[in-house]
Amino acid sequence: MTDLPASLYGRAMIEPPSLPTLPSATDDWQPLPARGAPFAAIGTGLASMAVLLLASGVLSLVLRNPWWLPSMLAAAGVGLLGGAWIGWRRHRRTFWRLDPQALGVRRGHLWQSESHVPVSRVQHLDLRRGPLQRAADLATLVVHTAGTRMNTVAIAGLAQEDAERLRDRLARQLDHDDAL
Repeated sequence: MTDLPASLYGRAMIEPPSLPTLPSATDDWQPLPARGAPFAAIGTGLASMAVLLLASGVLSLVLRNPWWLPSMLAAAGVGLLGGAWIGWRRHRRTFWRLDPQALGVRRGHLWQSESHVPVSRVQHLDLRRGPLQRAADLATLVVHTAGTRMNTVAIAGLAQEDAERLRDRLARQLDHDDAL
């Protein structure tokens, strides 16, 4: 368009309509730090391995499988690798956001869930850190809410400074709401 005469750039010229842009998955949403993905992968992989190992053992006993050891080892390997992949992807597809009205948590790719906890429903806040989380400078923020259904929202794998900032900001908003 730079080759066109300057008269075509005047105010009378109508701009072609631009295509609407879809909001990205992280529009205003903060991702979890990448350093937490290996912990999520290991945890999910070990849990999946245990379940498939147990299922393979029971199935081998019921069917009187003479190849019980190789089938259990294969189930353990599939469970470990498949679970690790799922845990890694789940961690990378988890986002959070805090606005003046609510804390939001978005998870998933195929099966998506989005939770919003209104600040007015927050009862108290917990910050949990195990030894591995402390080593990686990570934390889990647990938000306890009023009500019986879905009364806690936990965000595991947050950066320590983000978790503390979220906790402090939610607590300040709680105190401010209580004062009104």
